[in-house]
Amino acid sequence: MSPQASIRFDLLRSAPLDSWVALSGDETRIVAVGKDYSEVVKMSDEAGENDPVILKTPSVWAPVFV
Repeated sequence: MSPQASIRFDLLRSAPLDSWVALSGDETRIVAVGKDYSEVVKMSDEAGENDPVILKTPSVWAPVFV
């Protein structure tokens, strides 16, 4: 796994389940977390993130074998 993918993986695993998450444009930090997409877009705008990567976390993480 590349270092960038490992950072993204760790960030997403640390985020609350079944939530919308906005990552910074370089995908190195979480800039917003919320229960709906529009809330996360607004929060990331307010945080000054112009190009967030917005994802929905699953309700349950599947096991990962690395």
